[in-house]
Amino acid sequence: MNKIKVMINGIPGNVAIIMAKHAIYDDRFYLIPYSLTGPEITETEHIVGSSTVKLISPSDRDLMINEIKEREGEFISIDYTHPTAVNDNSDFYCRNSLPFVMGTTGGDRELLHNTVISSNIPAVIAPNMAKQIVGFQAMMEYAADTFPGLFNGYTLEINESHQKGKADTSGTAKAMVQYFNKMGLSYEEKQIKKERDPEIQKTKWGVPDEHLGGHAWHTYTITSADNNAKFAFTHNINGRDIYSRGTLDAVIFLEKKIKESEKGAVFSMIDVMKG
Repeated sequence: MNKIKVMINGIPGNVAIIMAKHAIYDDRFYLIPYSLTGPEITETEHIVGSSTVKLISPSDRDLMINEIKEREGEFISIDYTHPTAVNDNSDFYCRNSLPFVMGTTGGDRELLHNTVISSNIPAVIAPNMAKQIVGFQAMMEYAADTFPGLFNGYTLEINESHQKGKADTSGTAKAMVQYFNKMGLSYEEKQIKKERDPEIQKTKWGVPDEHLGGHAWHTYTITSADNNAKFAFTHNINGRDIYSRGTLDAVIFLEKKIKESEKGAVFSMIDVMKG
């Protein structure tokens, strides 16, 4: 079986490094030894397992990409960079005909989708690559569409905890807001309570020491006006392996779409799971 070539962008970020390790040790994939990185990164290469990955700064990427394409042939880009780079990176991928899987949250999501739709490449874009959590979201979407107004008169509280280095509010939490509001609640994204303090995460939340640097704990609590009824939905993820597995499934799905000559198409993790 021919291996799928992947270029993982965002190294030396933690998620990108974990993704690269999964790609290295998974026989279905070949890791291209290059990675787009941020302007603040001073190192020029990074060791991942047995591979040396050359880091490419934004100022060099336009010069380097043609050389990489000539050397490696066709490949799929995996983006785990920074929220501030989402739209710039997607524009770069589309301009250079580089199909991609975008796991990075943030940015202007409408512009992101429109950029791909106007291009000649397909992409998988999702704020969460964990299939089980995406499945949970799909269940809530079904409930929202099937039982509108179910929680009229109730109040909602959303608490999410992620590692200190996560810059933005959880994309998963933001996505859940729309489903709960369809069910009769009135809640704005800015009300989401996000925790980034490791000491509070450890002492008040109970996040294990070894996962303070990488976790995603979410609780959605719905309470009746008289406080006599309460519903809570919780998903606590330690580490990042669950996202890596989902991302690689997305790559396999996207490879099929490329072979089917899909162009200007944006796919979600729901599409990946159904496919």
